[in-house]
Amino acid sequence: MMTTDMETVASTLAAPAPSLAWKRIADALEEEIRAGQHAVGALLPPSALLAERFGVHRHTVRQAFKHLAEKGLVSVERGRGTEVLAQRFPYRIGRRVSLRTNFSAAGIAVTGKIISTIRESANPMVAEALEIAPDSEVHVVRTLSLAGQVPVSTSLHYLDIARFPDFPERLAMNDASISAAFASAGIQDYLRLSTRLSARIASNEESALLALPLGSPVLQSIGLDALPDHRPIQFVVSVFAGPRMEMIIEPLAEPSAS
Repeated sequence: MMTTDMETVASTLAAPAPSLAWKRIADALEEEIRAGQHAVGALLPPSALLAERFGVHRHTVRQAFKHLAEKGLVSVERGRGTEVLAQRFPYRIGRRVSLRTNFSAAGIAVTGKIISTIRESANPMVAEALEIAPDSEVHVVRTLSLAGQVPVSTSLHYLDIARFPDFPERLAMNDASISAAFASAGIQDYLRLSTRLSARIASNEESALLALPLGSPVLQSIGLDALPDHRPIQFVVSVFAGPRMEMIIEPLAEPSAS
């Protein structure tokens, strides 16, 4: 009798607590996703199969799915299943904002492309932000940024032509790096004065550039960059692929520009 009681106690202690079973399953599935065992766009096995694999009730597996969805690793859709999403990239917004620096810190290679460059008269919002006369000519440069060959953002950069007459050429000579183009023009440091974030649906052009299905959500950032003395140098409207990004607000952070 004593032996049986001891065996029961030992068995109970060895078994995972029911309240933690979903976490054990979520951790295992996350490890498999990050190891590439479940490709982006693929469906995870149904909850019934995973319940059998882990020896739990299907409700416990659904809790694990919910946790993975909250972390941005999967999307759970009724009637379709649990789809593996593309990796979310961290993007820090502080006193200095640089996409390349942000991603490089996470060990992610970033490349940039110049999509188009035009000259136009500044609209009232751009003129006010850049502190230039209404209808002054500005460069409008559209760029595309890719992280590990995955498109993550497209931006419209507005710059005063009188101040930066050859900025598009400088940008082209510096692999579409805004910070490097500014450095070549003698600006080694600049600050982010303000950033306004909002969510909306991508336009057709944005969907095509970011390789998103039509109707996908995007994060829009409207930013103003300036010299350390707060003289504005760039007004920029960036659109980020919503499902691929994680925005981290760090108002006091000062990563070096690159």
